[in-house]
Amino acid sequence: MRKRVVVTGMGCVSPVGNNIKETWDALLAGKSGAAPITAFDASAHKTKFAAEVKGFEPVALFGSREARKMDRFTQFATAATLEALESANFKIDESNRDRVGILIGTGIGGIITLLEQYDVLRERGPERVSPFLIPMMIADGAAGNIAIRVGARGPNMSLATACASGTNSLGEAAEMIRRGSADAMIAGASEAAITAVSMAGMNVMTALSTRNNDPQRASRPFDKDRDGFLMGEGSAVLILESQEHAEARGAKILCEFAGYGTSDDAHHISAPAENGAGAAISMRLALENAALKPEDISYINAHGTSTYLNDKSETAAIKTVFGEQAYNTPISSTKSMTGHLLGASGALEGMVSALAIMNSILPPTINYETPDPVCDLDYVPNQPRKMVVNHVMSNSFGFGGHNATLIMSRYQ
Repeated sequence: MRKRVVVTGMGCVSPVGNNIKETWDALLAGKSGAAPITAFDASAHKTKFAAEVKGFEPVALFGSREARKMDRFTQFATAATLEALESANFKIDESNRDRVGILIGTGIGGIITLLEQYDVLRERGPERVSPFLIPMMIADGAAGNIAIRVGARGPNMSLATACASGTNSLGEAAEMIRRGSADAMIAGASEAAITAVSMAGMNVMTALSTRNNDPQRASRPFDKDRDGFLMGEGSAVLILESQEHAEARGAKILCEFAGYGTSDDAHHISAPAENGAGAAISMRLALENAALKPEDISYINAHGTSTYLNDKSETAAIKTVFGEQAYNTPISSTKSMTGHLLGASGALEGMVSALAIMNSILPPTINYETPDPVCDLDYVPNQPRKMVVNHVMSNSFGFGGHNATLIMSRYQ
């Protein structure tokens, strides 16, 4: 009998809200986080807009001294963690701290700090570079900082699988609990990569939408007129516990982390396999891990980036795994509203999957206006949908061919 893993708390910082309630309300309202970029002067860029986090005040949250020592991606992850612990009513102390672990993924890590300090190096010389550069820049900075703040001494690491990082982090954290390495895990991902060089790099790959005259309608997953993704930023963190641990402390169980699968396309460094073969493997593995069949899945939260190749290949993968059932399974992409949080996207979408179960409602795919013959499934267009949600599949795919799938289930 394998250990059952449950979700007992959640927290987030997103382009449409700086906590769970704001974010969920915005998603159900079909609100887009897209707006002109404020982080830098984007006037020379092909894409001049992004889904930035708005109104986030790290000094108010952490104090000026601590905030200065954290890259923006670490600030996001720390804020999300504190909300998640509070919502779970989870106290870490001497009695449990050695059995509480942390796994915070990221696609890029502290790129803002790296770029800022490179400018210092060029303009003022090597002696003026910040002594905090390295700990702020490295990908495990968020996980390490959170451990110090909350006192958790269990397994602690970061994971980087590009845009699959968040889903992989949740899945691997659940596996740590199942094998007995921890009783509880603070798990999720964080990203803050809306920088001039990141945007330029994505633009020259033709990955980003260039709908500068109408940013809020730029992210349009599965729509025939999609022209690229919307860059986002933020963090989501879930508290995962073994069922026994959660019940012993009287925790409110939000849902069950039921299944996890991961694979690789072994095809191309940035383009998905055209038929979604690698993604289909990941989805099948997650179903097997959860002991479920395709017809058991109530809803799929798609990777759904709004790029031509991704949406086409993900649709093909769903058809491969679900067969005719694919046409009866509602699918939506919340990236139509939040944009693509890169490494953090899967963590945020894992949170959305849990909320869909808890509230018996599906968030929509906004900006879906013109059906694409190669994307012909039910994408929950433009309006949320009320329905009983028992099992949710969430997909994430990343550069390098990484695929990750999780399944959240109603707790029985």
